[in-house]
Amino acid sequence: MQAVCRELRDDGYVVGFVPTMGALHEGHLSLARRARMECGVVVASIFVNPLQFGPGEDFTRYPRTFEEDCRRLESEGVVVLFAPEAGEMYPAGAVTTVTVAGVGDRLDGASRPGHFTGVTTVVTKLFHVVGRCRAYFGQKDAAQVAVLQRMVKDLNFDVELVVCAIVRDVDGLALSSRNKYLSATERGDALVLHRVLRQVEARIAAGERRSAVLIEEARQVLDGAARVRLDYLAVVDASTLLPMETTEEGTLVAIAAWVGSTRLIDNFVVG
Repeated sequence: MQAVCRELRDDGYVVGFVPTMGALHEGHLSLARRARMECGVVVASIFVNPLQFGPGEDFTRYPRTFEEDCRRLESEGVVVLFAPEAGEMYPAGAVTTVTVAGVGDRLDGASRPGHFTGVTTVVTKLFHVVGRCRAYFGQKDAAQVAVLQRMVKDLNFDVELVVCAIVRDVDGLALSSRNKYLSATERGDALVLHRVLRQVEARIAAGERRSAVLIEEARQVLDGAARVRLDYLAVVDASTLLPMETTEEGTLVAIAAWVGSTRLIDNFVVG
C-alpha cells in the first residue's frame, strides 16, 4: 500500500483517502464521491479496529460486509483498497499508542475511556501507510474530527483533513453502520435525536443563545422518549470540545444516546 500510494503521487496524482471500518452506507460513499471530485485518485481502507472498542462493546458483532463493501467502493471509483488483518496493524508485542490529551477525553472520550486513543493510533498508522493525501471524514463523528484535527496539527502530518456533511435517511436519522442493530420500534425511537437537534437549532435561530436554557429545553423533549437513555447533550467549542455558556457561529451541538442496546450520535454546527 505504501509503494502504490507513493507511485500514484510520483505520477502526479493528488491522493484522496477514505478510511472506514466497513459496513458501508451512503455516508461512506458520499466521502468517496467527494474525494473523487477533488482528487486525482481515490484510495480507501477497511479495518475494524479492535483498539477503539472498550470491554463489553460491540467489536465481535460489528457488521462485516466485506464483499459488498468492495463492490460499492469500486462502483464509486475507488481504485485501491487497503484491508489489513489485525496482526498486520498491531504486530505481537507492539506497545506504542497515540493519545490526544484533553480534547480526546471529552464527549465520546469521556463516555468511552480509551476510545480515542484507539482511533488516533490506527489513524496515525493509516496516515503513515498512505502518506501525503487528503483524508475524508464525516461530520457525524464531530468529536473524532476535533481529535484528529488536533493530532494532525500537533504531529505535523502532511495530510489535509476534509470534513463532509452528515448524510441522513429520509426520516432524518443520521446514517450509521450501527443502525443495523435497531429494531423497527427502536428506529422510530431513535428519531428523537434529530428532533432534539432541530429544536435546538430552531431556538437558536429564534434568538436564544444561552446553552443552559437550550439544553434544559432539549432534555424536556428527551424526557418523553422513555426507551432512549441520554449519554450526553452538549454545547461546545467545535475544536476543543469544551463547554460554551452561549452559542455563536461555529459552535457544536452534539448528542449521544442509547436506543435499546445501541449507542447513536448526532450533531450540528451553529450557522
